[in-house]
Amino acid sequence: MTARHWTWAGAILGFALGGFFDGILLHQILQWHHLLSLVPGIGDLRAQVMWDGVFHALMYVIAAAGLVALWRAHRRDPQVPRGIVAGAMLIGFGTWHVIDTLLSHWFLGIHRIRIDSPNPLAWDLLWLVVFGIVPLLLGLRLRRGGRGAAPSGAFVATVALLTVGAGAWAQRTPADMALTAIVFRPSVDAARAEAVLAEAGARIVWADPKMAVVLVDVDPGKRWGFYARGAMMVSGSGVPAGCFDFSRA
Repeated sequence: MTARHWTWAGAILGFALGGFFDGILLHQILQWHHLLSLVPGIGDLRAQVMWDGVFHALMYVIAAAGLVALWRAHRRDPQVPRGIVAGAMLIGFGTWHVIDTLLSHWFLGIHRIRIDSPNPLAWDLLWLVVFGIVPLLLGLRLRRGGRGAAPSGAFVATVALLTVGAGAWAQRTPADMALTAIVFRPSVDAARAEAVLAEAGARIVWADPKMAVVLVDVDPGKRWGFYARGAMMVSGSGVPAGCFDFSRA
């Protein structure tokens, strides 16, 4: 067997981790952009949050494929040097950022790294170099060197745990977020949304004019109940809404 299986597994996982890294840092923590921040006609927060959720769902699928590939590679060829695996992960991580910059930022123009900056190109280039080109070059160097012990079961488990942990972190509610954000389905009008919130004893802290997206103070135990009353997404409910759990008024 060759290192091909390990290379593909590492690259796929690195690619998924690159997506999680961007989503967690830029969409959730820094809140510099949404996936479709610059797409005309999608200024509605409900639509922006939905597409951020689609993005995270895609990263979960890619990460799952990478974990399966990692498990198969370990069964087929357990003697590949660890440097090749680490290098492949860095290549995948860097590839994500190169593709994101070229495709999303410059070709499609659906968002930029920091859309509120007076010089967004500078941020794009900085991000491309630091998180795209540098990891790619390091990964290629590690892979060519191929040094290090063969990946042990503990190493494989650690990589799997890192990937699963990144996905789980993307779902978590921030420790300082005591409020609950709710996105109602398009079929729920403002009057119905107000009635649903009143029934749950929720105090409205912020809401858009159509009551499509609201931020409320409500008992966390009642979050799941909103799904049966017309909610499309509810932060802190455990559903992988990704960036939505970090929404603030």
